[in-house]
Amino acid sequence: MMRRSDREIKEFCEIVEVMKRCDVCRVALNDNGYPYIIPLNFGMKAEAGHITLYFHGAGEGKKYELIKRDNRAGFEMDCSHRLVMGAGGCSCTMKYESVVGRGRIEIVPEDEKIKALSVLMEQYHKEELSFPVSFPEEAVRETTVFKLTVDKVSGKRNP
Repeated sequence: MMRRSDREIKEFCEIVEVMKRCDVCRVALNDNGYPYIIPLNFGMKAEAGHITLYFHGAGEGKKYELIKRDNRAGFEMDCSHRLVMGAGGCSCTMKYESVVGRGRIEIVPEDEKIKALSVLMEQYHKEELSFPVSFPEEAVRETTVFKLTVDKVSGKRNP
């Protein structure tokens, strides 16, 4: 239960709209009992009450080692930040919107990579691109795409 229930975003469609406004998703993985947090660019599909987040990177590295050991992950994203000063110098608050959640990560199969990469591009360049997007074969071959299927998500805002 959220402590500040007056700030909770309860509608799924509103949570998705906040996510669309964000430009970084921080993913937390299990590193021998400690969180390993990485900021990532992302793409998102929200269909029938389910969210899937897509990410990309090089073909090797610590995150892939951790995912192989334990594919459970947490994530966080936030946006719409604005500091509001009160009447006194020590009185202030931060306006924001944020989303946190958890799910499981898996590597996207080769035959789904281009579709997933298009979802990623759509998050940042929707108005500038024509779909379907064409990607250089070499870039696709050298890129690993992974997805986080969201099991639980919540949103919060201080408008």
